[in-house]
Amino acid sequence: MSLKVYNSLTNKIEEFKTIKEKEVTMYVCGPTVYNYIHIGNARPVIFFDVFRRYLEFLGYKVTYASNITDVDDKIIAQAIKEHVSEKEIASKYAEAFFNDVKALNSKQCDFTPHATDYIPQMITFIQGLIDCGYAYEADGDVYFRVTKLNDYGVLSNQNTEQLESGARIKVNDKKENPLDFTLWKKTTEGIMWDSPFGKGRPGWHTECVCMIDDLFKGMIDVHGGGFDLKFPHHENEIAQSEALHHHKIANYYMHVGRVDLDGEKMSKSKGNVINIPFLQEKGLLEAYRFLICFSHYRVQVNFSLDLLEQFKRDLDKIKRSFKQASLELDLADVSSNEVVESDINSFISYMNDDFNTPNVLTLLLQITKDINVLLRSKDNTNLVLKVNTLKTIFDVFGLKLEYQKMNQETKQIYFDWNEARINKDFAKADLLRDKLVEKGVL
Repeated sequence: MSLKVYNSLTNKIEEFKTIKEKEVTMYVCGPTVYNYIHIGNARPVIFFDVFRRYLEFLGYKVTYASNITDVDDKIIAQAIKEHVSEKEIASKYAEAFFNDVKALNSKQCDFTPHATDYIPQMITFIQGLIDCGYAYEADGDVYFRVTKLNDYGVLSNQNTEQLESGARIKVNDKKENPLDFTLWKKTTEGIMWDSPFGKGRPGWHTECVCMIDDLFKGMIDVHGGGFDLKFPHHENEIAQSEALHHHKIANYYMHVGRVDLDGEKMSKSKGNVINIPFLQEKGLLEAYRFLICFSHYRVQVNFSLDLLEQFKRDLDKIKRSFKQASLELDLADVSSNEVVESDINSFISYMNDDFNTPNVLTLLLQITKDINVLLRSKDNTNLVLKVNTLKTIFDVFGLKLEYQKMNQETKQIYFDWNEARINKDFAKADLLRDKLVEKGVL
């Protein structure tokens, strides 16, 4: 079975076919760095990291870019609030974001373009839209002319009339149409650049399309982000690309479901958020990655600490069995690089079905049960295959299964620990156990 994914552009599950054989180009919208990300913002970071790892597992070469929006009204407002420059704000929160990505055990992207590094390209892009009649200047601002594009609304599956009737847009006399969106914003406050249209800064919707254009020089395979970016952000990116380049940027649009907190949408402005360092301090960050990995990526997650604890119990169960099995194999000096092909085939089948990770979790728990049975029966020949299978699948999800193989000295400590337990010398046993825990054996 070949890989199939849900394409937001067609609202269908489709076979995944790349522009170049066994190569994938992917761009995922990153954060606007005016504050710390919360666990909802972290969901695309985790999912698209897993997506990339799985593609690499299948033998694809993946080129992955994710941007940093470091010019925005929110950044200016935060700079005023903290009495520092926008550059300092953007640098501070970008660094915090990268630390969070590392803490989540997500790989670094191949490219992390910052919007402020691409201002000349954006100005050229906007001028191109003006020249071909898809954009117009109005008192220093530049707007995209939505009505000129026949299929505006292709991603959100709405036509212009529907959008206009449902629009809740502030009255702006400078616009020809309420749906026209900003490409260049005239400003007298905050960071600004010279342009043929006057001093100002680019609109958010123009930033990503220009960076994709510059990095990839044409169509890409996958454009992704959170579900809330589908409209208007990704819709407006498509509109600009269609107008200037006559294509929709990507063949596949993939959107990740929202993470709510106790039934409510997380909002930094309201303060009902959980940040990454909070879970890290509580020792729950890997459990959160586990939760996100095994909740289907398109399904909304209603996060609670109780839900996280449920997933942590499963994670701990798998880790305990892995460590016990690894210890048994270490003591018996049994090793192999082979896996259980039927389990790996089931894993691939579930993942190829638009990332049916809940089924993968069921598979992992069954493998864990199998490991426990093989431990009791001392069937090390099959045990090592199950352990390797478990480790292979965990690696794709960026989850850690760790065991430090024992040297002769550590093995002696282990034998002495068992002897102390048999002799009920609990004080000595506790001391030896602490040494084994420190060495990663127990």
